[in-house]
Amino acid sequence: MEGKHAIYKRKMNYYETDQMGIIHHSNYIRLFEEARLDMMDKEGLGYADIEGMGIIIPVLSAECHYLVPLYYNDSIEVHSQVTKFDGIKMELSYEIYKEGDGRLCTKGHTGHCFLDKNMKPFRMKKLYPGLYSQFKEIVIKQ
Repeated sequence: MEGKHAIYKRKMNYYETDQMGIIHHSNYIRLFEEARLDMMDKEGLGYADIEGMGIIIPVLSAECHYLVPLYYNDSIEVHSQVTKFDGIKMELSYEIYKEGDGRLCTKGHTGHCFLDKNMKPFRMKKLYPGLYSQFKEIVIKQ
């Protein structure tokens, strides 16, 4: 993953494994969410603060490609970056690496939109220009 990205680190838990002893596929989307929220916090865009402004950021799409399995007690790094943002929608990409050997285990992306408390889309640039600028700053230049 090139360009500006955030790194979120953690160990995999036993309860995240399946009957085969590997991390269950559903937990990777949770890892994406944890990494996304961590990245936003690191950039001064705390989700709780954004919700406090009356803004919600639902997931519109999620895609995950499993390349190498993860196991209980594996230490991982999730690299996340905002790849698209226009003030109405946002996309992020993720890569999960196993610490130690640095193997790319998983990659994926999520799509989001910005809604007000009434579940209506709005133009962030017009209503929240400061927030819009903060998000624009972290978008990877393609």
